[in-house]
Amino acid sequence: MEALILVFHVLAAIAIIALVLLQQGKGADAGASFGGGASQTVFGSQGGGSFFGKLTGVFALVFFITSFGLAFYASEQAKSVSGALDSLPSASQVSEETVELPALGEEKKASSDLPVTE
Repeated sequence: MEALILVFHVLAAIAIIALVLLQQGKGADAGASFGGGASQTVFGSQGGGSFFGKLTGVFALVFFITSFGLAFYASEQAKSVSGALDSLPSASQVSEETVELPALGEEKKASSDLPVTE
């Protein structure tokens, strides 16, 4: 399920980028990119501004919804990891092994066959 939401998230991001790049600036004429007047545009005399604007809004809504979905799944995974860590024994519950350390000034005693370098 998370992979499906991630795919929609990436596709929505790519669509938003493409739609923003296709839109004309406020100062540009609606038919300037098609080389004709307003009556010769692909989207009619109103131009494609409102169509691209609405389509960008729809993809932005999809992007935000998928963002919230991915955040929800991430928080659920964090809770499951946190719950697993809570079930581990704490440091005070773990039995400590006694490790004898040599006192200061005391010579090292070799406990193995390895040569001791001084």
